[in-house]
Amino acid sequence: MTKPTPDRPTTHRTKSRSGESVRLSYQESFICPVCRHGQITGLTLMDAFACNFCRHIFTANLPEQTVQVVDSSQPMAWRWNGQNWTVAYRDELNLTALVWMVGSALVVLPAAIVWLSSHVFPPLPDSNWAWFPTVWVACTFTFHLLLVGWLLVEHYQLPLYVTGKIWIRGLFGQR
Repeated sequence: MTKPTPDRPTTHRTKSRSGESVRLSYQESFICPVCRHGQITGLTLMDAFACNFCRHIFTANLPEQTVQVVDSSQPMAWRWNGQNWTVAYRDELNLTALVWMVGSALVVLPAAIVWLSSHVFPPLPDSNWAWFPTVWVACTFTFHLLLVGWLLVEHYQLPLYVTGKIWIRGLFGQR
């Protein structure tokens, strides 16, 4: 463990000196389960944690060793096992399957409609714009794939995405 300095917070401790696991408490700091970059520490006069990097706020259930994000629309929770975070509960399988089915439909159906219209009403073969329907189908598919990919990453709050979002926000001075 490194010594704390004003510009560097204490690093995440996974085990105490005697080799036993560290229990979740408001007096310790832990690596943030959302961004995996910052440290969560107890908020003064509150039964909550806050990350010094992504600024998420967590409520804690110390007997069960769990934390839950309270400033997000997704119900995300993690369980502290003494050394690292594990997901406390997963979304229902039906909801996850539904999200993936709707995402697949949003990618495939618009591109299929554009492709079908370009085959029902094809351009003239010797036209200068004969290439346009193929490019339009590719652009439609790519744009919708990027849109659905962004929505999925936003839904699952992947740590690399959250870290990148925070860095970009800091780059433009919006912290």
